[in-house]
Amino acid sequence: MKRIFILILLLVSISNINAAEKPTTEYYQLTVYRYATDSQALVIEQYLQEALLPALHRAGIKSVGVFKSLANDTTTNKLLYVFLPLKNLQHLDLLDQQLKKDQEFVGAGTAYRNALYTNPPYSRMEVILLKAFPLAPQMQLPQLKAPKSERVYELRSYESATEKIFANKVKMFNEGDEIGLFKRLNFNAVFYSSVIAGSKMPNLMYMTCFENKADRDEHWKTFSQDPYWKKLSSMPEYQKNVSRNDIVFLRPTHYSDF
Repeated sequence: MKRIFILILLLVSISNINAAEKPTTEYYQLTVYRYATDSQALVIEQYLQEALLPALHRAGIKSVGVFKSLANDTTTNKLLYVFLPLKNLQHLDLLDQQLKKDQEFVGAGTAYRNALYTNPPYSRMEVILLKAFPLAPQMQLPQLKAPKSERVYELRSYESATEKIFANKVKMFNEGDEIGLFKRLNFNAVFYSSVIAGSKMPNLMYMTCFENKADRDEHWKTFSQDPYWKKLSSMPEYQKNVSRNDIVFLRPTHYSDF
């Protein structure tokens, strides 16, 4: 009996260790600001740099990404992205409560929060809620040497025709090991995720990072020629699982955490 009891304790201990080692699946909030004028950009960025990011840091979130679209100089409708990692869905509600009680945040964000309807800080704001992939449960900070002013971050959105077909594309990333291929080729992926609330569904989104545009192009050239990609992309079970592919090139602001 004593041996059986010891064995049971050992099995329980191993189970607890394995549970502790398994990383929890993160959620992400991606906020997209659309604006048209320099004055709007000034209000948004002042709010982000002086109010929101410091408050998020005080709340324990150390890695917040803020990015501008590289197409901003040539388009009327300009884009700014804010990436926020979350422990779980409840974290989002808790965070909202914390921010409302943070007097430094409230004071620093006055111009943004009290903007008049005749002079709003943005044309429209979109919030996308994402859940990390099973085999990429947590975000990874990119390992880059180039200054932020030269880096290129690539945000991709893959839409599918139906939920079932979408699940097949997610499987291709996970069980099909497309994630592993990106890792082997050093794409510096920040996250891989399924969109669980947004304007374009069903779809997935992921972000990869590069030293500069030339580095990005070289990585994708290597990717397209990789034997494993050629094999994976030609497998019958993974055909026609993407109906639309949107690519946005981004550059981190000087105050972005990564």
